[in-house]
Amino acid sequence: MNEAKGLKKVLAVLGAFTLLSLSGCGQEQTAEADSSVQATTELASEAVVEETTEAAAEEHLDYGNQDEWTFESGEMQSPINIETGAAEAMVEDGSLTLDYAEEIIDVVDNGHSIEMEDGGQATIAGRSFELTQFHLHSPSEHTLDGEYFPIELHFVHKAQDGRLAVIAVFFKEGTENAAFQSILDDVKANEESTVASGLSLNVAELLPANKSYYHYLGSLTTPPLTENVEWYVMANPVEVSAEQIAAFNEYYQGNNREVQPLGERSVLKYEE
Repeated sequence: MNEAKGLKKVLAVLGAFTLLSLSGCGQEQTAEADSSVQATTELASEAVVEETTEAAAEEHLDYGNQDEWTFESGEMQSPINIETGAAEAMVEDGSLTLDYAEEIIDVVDNGHSIEMEDGGQATIAGRSFELTQFHLHSPSEHTLDGEYFPIELHFVHKAQDGRLAVIAVFFKEGTENAAFQSILDDVKANEESTVASGLSLNVAELLPANKSYYHYLGSLTTPPLTENVEWYVMANPVEVSAEQIAAFNEYYQGNNREVQPLGERSVLKYEE
């Protein structure tokens, strides 16, 4: 939330998650960074915790002075601009399955976003990942052919070896989204309270019906900006209303990192 609001609390909400299936990248196409990944898995394993605890301690991450953010390397940073016409078609068809059951989610103002923490399982090309949290940025961090979207949602997953995988979803202006409204209503109702509240949340409504996506290797988008993060950026946005966008922006607006150079990396495209 913005500094004037200064929201500092933890809420609890009940999420009813549904079984979702996507197709993911083949192992052959993600192999280009496997050697460097092994050298940084321990850092990646700690990154999810660090990203939350350090930012919370700082109260609000300063997006107006991003040049002062420090990181170990800079060749594989996120977000990026995705040139849709330059994306390479995936050669092999791996599979990605998300299995989200009913769980208790903690909704936290972590100093740079509204973050919802929860458990859940994902299998990506035969590798198991655990859903750790999802959070929002406004406007979007990634761009498609230079176009920003009003909001971008990140589902963050972690494997046992520390490898991170993030599924990014763009929100665009359109019809009202019931799941997103549930989050907004719960946060508003508990602005001045630390008492836990409960609600039903269908995360399927926060994902597009068509699961085509772009894939590349990048980094976290907040300090410590750890690299070798697998990104799966959905090609099709989810609709939310203009009123919902405005309501979210009352809490956070401008919490997006600047687009980073793609460099020598390639972007792959999966067509469902």
